[in-house]
Amino acid sequence: MGQLKRKEKHDAIETDAVPGPAANESAPAPWSSPARPSRVSLGVIAAVVLLVNLPLVHFFLLRPAPKTTVTLPFTDDYSDPSTVAQHYWSSGGLWRTVDGWLLSPGVKNNPLWLQASLPQDVAVEFDVKSMSAEGDIKVELFGDGSDHASGYVLIHGGWNNSISIIARLDEHAPSLAALNAEAQKRGGNLVSSGVYNPGTRVRVEANPFRVEQGRSYHWRIERRGSVLTWSIDGQPFMSFDDPFPLAGKGHDRFGFSSWEAQLFFDNLRVTPL
Repeated sequence: MGQLKRKEKHDAIETDAVPGPAANESAPAPWSSPARPSRVSLGVIAAVVLLVNLPLVHFFLLRPAPKTTVTLPFTDDYSDPSTVAQHYWSSGGLWRTVDGWLLSPGVKNNPLWLQASLPQDVAVEFDVKSMSAEGDIKVELFGDGSDHASGYVLIHGGWNNSISIIARLDEHAPSLAALNAEAQKRGGNLVSSGVYNPGTRVRVEANPFRVEQGRSYHWRIERRGSVLTWSIDGQPFMSFDDPFPLAGKGHDRFGFSSWEAQLFFDNLRVTPL
């Protein structure tokens, strides 16, 4: 037998070096999806998730209604430091009295709610000053006593002192002018066109004048029927005629508020009309 040529030798070595499958080695099984969890397993997972989120469930679904400890008419000059704890409630912010004023030290939309139930027709008045250049004086009316923007939000000199608004359920909502324009396109008024309904979020916009830093203003807010009017220092400032006025349970609280501006409030008076 002749000798293998160089290439044949090389091929033979490579062939011998590649191991073949063992005699008792079977081919890998084809992939299959894992078995679905049993009903018992799914029930256990759901129970664990519910348990972990129980505080949130309680807060949003089972939380008690806000307390009512104040009767109307009500006045407060903030000369008593204990008034905040006695007559108000807030979910956050270091609300306190300072030199006979109520201080809102930039509370990031955590209102200080008066623990009084408002009638549908009511007048709220107070003095207020902003010690911040951006102005941004803010209060909430006919809210739920717990959540920001759960009613009307009134802002003087918001967005770096550029605009004032009366907002319904959302201070960043579309303007009333935009909703009116949409209603006209549909050939009807706000309500008949379907543009405006009880859950509509909207805001009225204006800019009569800016907030002057450190200047004290006297606000008076009234609602009679469906019309909300707002005056500053005895002069009309803004108004809003709401086709579906917010009132009753969930819309019967008043609160002071702020975002980042340092605000001082005084001489609160709440009077049924």
